[in-house]
Amino acid sequence: MEPQYMQNKEVQFIDWGLVDYQDAWDRQEEVFAKTLAVKQDNRVNSLHEPTPNHLIFTEHPHVYTLGKSGHPEYLLLDERGLIEKKVKFYKINRGGDITYHGPGQIVGYPILDLDNFFTDIHLYLRTLEEAIILTCADYGIQAGRYEGYTGVWIDADNERARKICAMGVRASRWVTMHGFAFNVNSDLSYFGNIIPCGIDDKDVTSLERELGYTLDLADVKDKLKKHIADLFGMRLV
Repeated sequence: MEPQYMQNKEVQFIDWGLVDYQDAWDRQEEVFAKTLAVKQDNRVNSLHEPTPNHLIFTEHPHVYTLGKSGHPEYLLLDERGLIEKKVKFYKINRGGDITYHGPGQIVGYPILDLDNFFTDIHLYLRTLEEAIILTCADYGIQAGRYEGYTGVWIDADNERARKICAMGVRASRWVTMHGFAFNVNSDLSYFGNIIPCGIDDKDVTSLERELGYTLDLADVKDKLKKHIADLFGMRLV
């Protein structure tokens, strides 16, 4: 049983800017491992050291990532095609199927000890979704959930359903990793080379496509991180 300690609501916010996916993965793993090490030390030595929390925003150069239970056949390019499109491909240890990351997309990596907030992965995903929904609402876009799927959708209740944010997370001892990919000014043509998240009969969209103009990415980030902080009761530092 975990030792009881005061919940730490302080979260370090970091914006890595444009970072290669592998580099970001390695950095995530380092932060993730350090957080788990604090929890392990607390358990073994009956300590009460508060565990750290991080909220990381970044962008990646063009890349496709395949979750641990994903389907390789959902990548519609061979190795030559990947080279021609100047896009990388990685198999990774998050949940979910195949997705795309690229410039103009806010990728969020919350590395949180959920013992500091709530120990419920379902609620964790729904709370991240709600932050995206509220951010879309800030720009006059009504977004929501699509029953049976994670992520955030527009017009989810009809045949025009289109996905604006994908999610895939990993957790160990209630410490989270990976997160969400929110299409803001994304080049949506790259989604044409995959079956996103294994859903081949629905479209993918972005804030730019819905609004008809390119957005200030920094402004979207500011709104999004405020919603995340408010919903989780975080103190961002």
